[in-house]
Amino acid sequence: MWRICVVCIILLILHVIRKICLKLCKRHKNVCVLVLGDLGRSPRMQYHVTSLVKEGFAVDFIGYPGSLPLKEIRENPLIRIYYLSPPLNIENKLSLFVCYVVKTLWQTFNLIWTLLHIRIPTHMLIQNPPAIPTIPICWLYCFIINSQLIIDWHNYAFTLMGLSLRNDHLFVKFARIIETYFGFKAHSHICVSEAMRNDLQLKWKIKAEVLYDRPTDKFHPISLEEKHMFLLKLSEKHNILKGKKENTTIFTEFVDNEIRLSSKRPGLIVSSTSWTEDEDFSILLNALQEYENMIVQCTCNLPDLICIITGKGPLKEFYKAIVKLKNWKHVTILTPWLENEDYPKILASADLGICLHISSSGLDLPMKVVDMFGCELPVFSYNFKCLSELVKHGQNGMTFSSDKELTAQLKMWFENFPNNNAQHMLERRFREKLHKFKQDRWHNNWTFIVLPYFKQ
Repeated sequence: MWRICVVCIILLILHVIRKICLKLCKRHKNVCVLVLGDLGRSPRMQYHVTSLVKEGFAVDFIGYPGSLPLKEIRENPLIRIYYLSPPLNIENKLSLFVCYVVKTLWQTFNLIWTLLHIRIPTHMLIQNPPAIPTIPICWLYCFIINSQLIIDWHNYAFTLMGLSLRNDHLFVKFARIIETYFGFKAHSHICVSEAMRNDLQLKWKIKAEVLYDRPTDKFHPISLEEKHMFLLKLSEKHNILKGKKENTTIFTEFVDNEIRLSSKRPGLIVSSTSWTEDEDFSILLNALQEYENMIVQCTCNLPDLICIITGKGPLKEFYKAIVKLKNWKHVTILTPWLENEDYPKILASADLGICLHISSSGLDLPMKVVDMFGCELPVFSYNFKCLSELVKHGQNGMTFSSDKELTAQLKMWFENFPNNNAQHMLERRFREKLHKFKQDRWHNNWTFIVLPYFKQ
């Protein structure tokens, strides 16, 4: 009986608080955008923020520090950034269960404290995953202040947990229950693919609109002079990129006082990653090992390769240690961290993009491919269930399912480089498709699909 009384008292207190908040709230065009992750490494949520500001909304942007957000976000007076305090690093000191409990409690109180300091929003847009404690806390907050909660479904939290735990683990089952129950209570939903929209509707009776990722204006092809200046800047930190003469690189040179691509340059491939379990970099490393073997054994005419892998994440040091053990003479892997302003330039300077994203749910699409497409960079991407919504094999890129397939594709692409006529024809076809793809930019797409939610 006393438990029922306690519950009733709590509900009564919440009801009173809600009434008070509703009377005190002044309804302006304020939106809270929340991601329980590094703000600078959350491009889709940053794009939401920039689009909201373009449409006249004031935005409170909440997340963790780390990488710098976009310059237009940092310098816009309509945007206030609120950084959460990262959880304590206790993974190696306590049991897994205790770590999850402590981390969740830390995030819960930290998030509640931050929400008490922001402007009262009419709408709250959150990224999922992570679902716990984000969705329950934000739902309760929106209920109290009478705001609309919008969830942007990037993936499922419980499937990501299943990568490090078993799918039948108690934590995974609990996460799925929380994600389902509170996710259903949101006012509106958007998601990243048609496959995810269908899955949300079929399994959880959630109706979502598909907002495909699209490149922003900063992702575009660049001139040869811009490539040269960027590669020259990069060579200041990586000597292997320096040319034999002053103010040259191993990719570019001066001929008759004009910048030209060197006829004996190595191939430049790029891949971006968050260094997590949903990207298996052993596939790329095995393919590069075979590529090295083909050059050493002189089985075909292949150039040396420079492979630049950007990003930060928990498995970065693990893979860097593996690379150090390789005794490659023709393949070089660099792992620089590039700022937001430089990242599009490396994509526009490369000969080929590689994506190793392996979707935990099979329902999300890799945004890194969208960025590459915006720079009209051909991409070889690991194949999974719904990838065909973005990468169409043989039309705008190539897909592979094993390291052997990737090896064969690298051989095809770079054999007799840079004078492979068959490769030039294929690349021309890809770039024509990508040129059409990038015409549909992020903000136009966002205005049509998402903006109506914020006008309700």
